[in-house]
Amino acid sequence: MVEKIQRVAQEIEAAQLSNAAELEQFRIAYIGRKGIISSLFDDLKQVAPEQRRQVGQDLNQLKNLAQARFDQAQEQLVNAADSTAAESAFDFTLPTVPNTLGTRHPLALVRNEINRIFSRIGFNLSEGPEMEDDWHNFTALNFPENHPAREMQDTFFLSQDRDKLLRTHTSTVQVRLMETQKPPLRSIMPGRVYRNEAISARAHMMFHQVEGLFVDKGVSFADLKQTLYFFAKEMFGQDTKIRFRPSFFPFTEPSAEIDISCFICKGEGCNICKQSGWVEIGGSGMVDPNVLENCGIDPQVYSGFAFGMGIERIAMLKYQIKDLRLFTENDVRFLRQFEGVI
Repeated sequence: MVEKIQRVAQEIEAAQLSNAAELEQFRIAYIGRKGIISSLFDDLKQVAPEQRRQVGQDLNQLKNLAQARFDQAQEQLVNAADSTAAESAFDFTLPTVPNTLGTRHPLALVRNEINRIFSRIGFNLSEGPEMEDDWHNFTALNFPENHPAREMQDTFFLSQDRDKLLRTHTSTVQVRLMETQKPPLRSIMPGRVYRNEAISARAHMMFHQVEGLFVDKGVSFADLKQTLYFFAKEMFGQDTKIRFRPSFFPFTEPSAEIDISCFICKGEGCNICKQSGWVEIGGSGMVDPNVLENCGIDPQVYSGFAFGMGIERIAMLKYQIKDLRLFTENDVRFLRQFEGVI
């Protein structure tokens, strides 16, 4: 009996189960009610009583072996059938899905270009927090207590005592730079700023600025003019016209506003340039001695210039965009126009 069980076990292990027909024959021959294993259980009563327990255990192992061999082969056949069906269902004549490149936002493109232009003449990059305090946003920059910029209609305050606010310009980074580093300082500060303004084609409550600062011994207004002349011609082309208009800013003296010729109307007049042919891109001037002193720099030894420009305004001129709101509406029809720009 033991030899017969061993022989059947060898047959089970050696059985070929490569298709459904062979699997069915295996089931009938070994697992079915009239199969070999069932007949061996019937013969168990002929075994001597002292051997019957051991032989019964051997028969149970043989039955489990046959069932496991059957289940394994059946699972392999099902998986193979599913794989074949999936392959046959795929249409190899379908066109491929093109690998499309993503787009860069025009403001990111302009900001990167600004960084590259100023880096070529020795300016490094500095950044600061968007949530500021009154000292860095107003007081250190020589804003008087009654200045209109300190009112709620112009500024987003974050605390009732108006000490915490969303920065209204990136000049706050200039203050932090002068407080923590010693001259010479030459850096630009791009970033997002916030002002409580009505949203229109020419204004927004959130926009981007880039400011520059150069502090050293013997810095003059001529240095400021040549720096901005270089920037305008590198950004907009060698035919770009630029002009300086006298102005007033609390943190610079003397001060001037920067205008360039309008690229959209070519100087003939449009809604962007207010029919003047010129577009203001920022302000500039020599750093006020009071600001230097507030930041711990001796104005008797050092002087410097500062400037600030709107990145949106530069992007509107460079790409001839007529509505400021397009930058924040996330309209893919607008953004896809910059796919080919790197």
